Amino acid sequence: MATNLAIDPELLNHALAVSGAKTKKEAVSMALREFIARREQAAIVNAFGTLDWNDSYDHRADRRARDVTLRLVE
Repeated sequence: MATNLAIDPELLNHALAVSGAKTKKEAVSMALREFIARREQAAIVNAFGTLDWNDSYDHRADRRARDVTLRLVE
């Protein structure tokens, strides 16, 4: 899909210089991927502290129970 954008030439040249991209298209695509990744990471960080934890859960006991069940099935 062809798209015409008015991008600040100084900003684009700086992006080309720091990214190591060979073309403007590559630099813009790289910038968009990094932008999306940062926003997705921010959403994950914002989720911290919103999950309910069961402090009485014993992962070791659960693992042992699964190990016994697997041995019985084999």
